[in-house]
Amino acid sequence: MNTEKTAILLMNIGSPDKPRLLAVWKYLTRFLNDKYVIDLPWLLRKFLVNFIIIPFRVKKSTLLYKNIWTDKGSPLIYHSLETGKNLQKMLGNNFKIFVAMRYSEPDYKTALREIRQEKFNRLILIPLFPQYAMSTTGSAVNAVKKEIVKQKMEIELTIADQFYNHPKFIDAFVKQAEKYGLDKFDHIIFSYHGLPLRQLEKSHPGIKVKDCDCELRIPEHGHHCYRATCYATTHLLADKLGLKSGKYTTSFQSRLSRNWMEPFTDKVLLSKLQEDKRRILIIAPSFVIDCLETLIEIGEDYRKTFLEKGGEELQLVESLNSSPLWIETLKTIINEHEKNSRQMSR
Repeated sequence: MNTEKTAILLMNIGSPDKPRLLAVWKYLTRFLNDKYVIDLPWLLRKFLVNFIIIPFRVKKSTLLYKNIWTDKGSPLIYHSLETGKNLQKMLGNNFKIFVAMRYSEPDYKTALREIRQEKFNRLILIPLFPQYAMSTTGSAVNAVKKEIVKQKMEIELTIADQFYNHPKFIDAFVKQAEKYGLDKFDHIIFSYHGLPLRQLEKSHPGIKVKDCDCELRIPEHGHHCYRATCYATTHLLADKLGLKSGKYTTSFQSRLSRNWMEPFTDKVLLSKLQEDKRRILIIAPSFVIDCLETLIEIGEDYRKTFLEKGGEELQLVESLNSSPLWIETLKTIINEHEKNSRQMSR
């Protein structure tokens, strides 16, 4: 067994291999057929995804991927790999970094096979999603656990299942936001990826989302109410940025129906225009790497609508991507989990 080194698996959602129709179709098929992403009965999910959603969505999605593609490929894949490369340099030889995607290449099954072949006896899994959600972190954790059993791996698994409240994560996003000069904006919006209400209600059974005060509560350690952790993230960032109440709003984007988390970011933007707030800064703290939801949805679609309706400026704060502050954050998270793991194994 490789007792002196710990394997680190950084895991993200993924991206099509190329911004082409068949590649996007393949990616969406893997992604949207996941029961943790669309948590409907099997037959209904298969019909809805494969005969309605993908056929009607794939052409538009392909065009969107073409718009964000760079000479280095997908920003999400490129920055994930750069993060792994730079983190390896910072951590040194006692750790080995593996970067993998849930639904595309580089594949997590291949990464786990390499970890097994190199005979590591400890693995720290870090899904790159600050706030735990069943459709992101939950899916990644379950997939890895299932594959570990399938490959008959004898390994000690530690999971960093969320890090929204880690001081270095907060500091990293604060530094990104401060680059844009907060004082010149009329209002700041913290925009998070939305979820269907039925998924939220699974995190606190028996309580309807509309009756829950989770935006007012400080989540307990290990608490997995996505809504509560999003609002907690906002409070931590706003406090660190010195923002007064009324200067900022928490909202949710990327909805597919009315039965998703509210308030909706695009609706909030229009309401702020009615309040004569024409210069808006948007921070998206549920994304550690810029992707379609930030670069296109906020950076282009929301911005275009906002300006057409009379706004003067809509500025998206760049995500952490592969910045040195983000690498330092991950290094600290890894060292903390490694220390706890070794103490528990004694």
